[in-house]
Amino acid sequence: MNIVAITQHTPLVERVRTAFEGAGHRVKVIPDHLEALALEIWNEAQVILVDATGDPLDGIRFSKLLRGESRHLFRNLPIFLVFDQSIAEVDPRVLIETDVDGFLQAGDALPRILAVLGPAMGGQQVRNDPTKALVLASGLSRSLTLRIGKLLDHFGFELRTCPEKELSLRQEQVRAPLLLLGLDPTGEQALRTLQAMREHPSSPYVILVGRFPDEGLQRRLIFAGGMDWVPLPLSQPLLLHACRRGMEWLHFKRIHREFQSQINDLHERRVLLEMETSSLRSEVLTDPLTELLNRRAFNQNLDLAINQWVRHRRPFVLIFGDIDYFKLINDRFGHLVGDQVLKLLADRIRGSLRRSDLAFRIGGEEFAIILMETGLQAGAEVADKLRRRIDENPIHLESGQSIFPTVSFGVGAPVDHDAQSLCTAVDEALYIAKHKGRNRIEIVPETK
Repeated sequence: MNIVAITQHTPLVERVRTAFEGAGHRVKVIPDHLEALALEIWNEAQVILVDATGDPLDGIRFSKLLRGESRHLFRNLPIFLVFDQSIAEVDPRVLIETDVDGFLQAGDALPRILAVLGPAMGGQQVRNDPTKALVLASGLSRSLTLRIGKLLDHFGFELRTCPEKELSLRQEQVRAPLLLLGLDPTGEQALRTLQAMREHPSSPYVILVGRFPDEGLQRRLIFAGGMDWVPLPLSQPLLLHACRRGMEWLHFKRIHREFQSQINDLHERRVLLEMETSSLRSEVLTDPLTELLNRRAFNQNLDLAINQWVRHRRPFVLIFGDIDYFKLINDRFGHLVGDQVLKLLADRIRGSLRRSDLAFRIGGEEFAIILMETGLQAGAEVADKLRRRIDENPIHLESGQSIFPTVSFGVGAPVDHDAQSLCTAVDEALYIAKHKGRNRIEIVPETK
């Protein structure tokens, strides 16, 4: 016999192998529940062990899936849940709802494993399941209904009859997986019934019963929702085969829904992770006070701009700015006012740039700007425009006092592939602007 273990508990698998492989049984391990569904492992298993927990699909949902429509396909397939914790700690309602044949704990020793799995491995019937698959019948003669009912009952199905006019309401009540629909001579009644059942929220697998009509009507019946056909005179093997095929179709339809649900869940998780990643990236790369990009972001973007310039000669301009006499502002008005000055100047810098340009706070009162697709002269004009805007718009405090901050700028463009040499050159230009009296800009010559 084959034991399929859908588990990540390797020590437990080894103990199961010790218990049963010596007697000729085989143990196949699949670590993932979704992979087990994709491989349709129940077709090659006589016993299934499955972890109760899992992500995104857990063993409880997996078991419910197999014990759904597939109960009548795999009614004798024993399923055992494996719990990480003590079974005493598990909600009893969960154990009842899973409809499995037994439970193991990941740490169970060999005697416990033999006691739980031994009867199933010995071929004993471990389930006592009187549940039958419900089949609705409509539009069939009384004698044919009796004959079909006896046959289906023997093979684990329960047949119930229903007038066609009450079929939709009855299906809403009982949710039968299969419908045997008698074919009237013209086919019109069957077409109306098929259309109604096709739009039903719990539509069954419809098996038409009757003599084959002409090809035109056959096409209309198939397009209306007829899924299978049992011709008259009745063939018992064909009827049983159609019912089994219907149960398999419903089972795989349910598995498809489960896969789709898991795909949707994974997509939602991916979106949330992307949002969290974006938020974390923003936190890591953003200065919390001014909400400009920070030093780390500056280094990354400058390297990118240098690479673009080296490979494609895409021009850019680097600007360093430093608030003049900022220490005096802090000393006179306090650090809270100093922070307010930094925020307001950051807003003015941000508001003076294009969307493609980037602004950074790279130190206490130091700013950097990268102007993409910009030549040196145009960059100098942007820096000077920004300098004048700051100079001509003093900051008025709630106390009635006014602050007249100014900023000095150094401006440069790349001449080689070295980001450090560009930063050094622009920083030297900024130092010269400070030395010459502040509130001015200095340009790095375009040649070394």
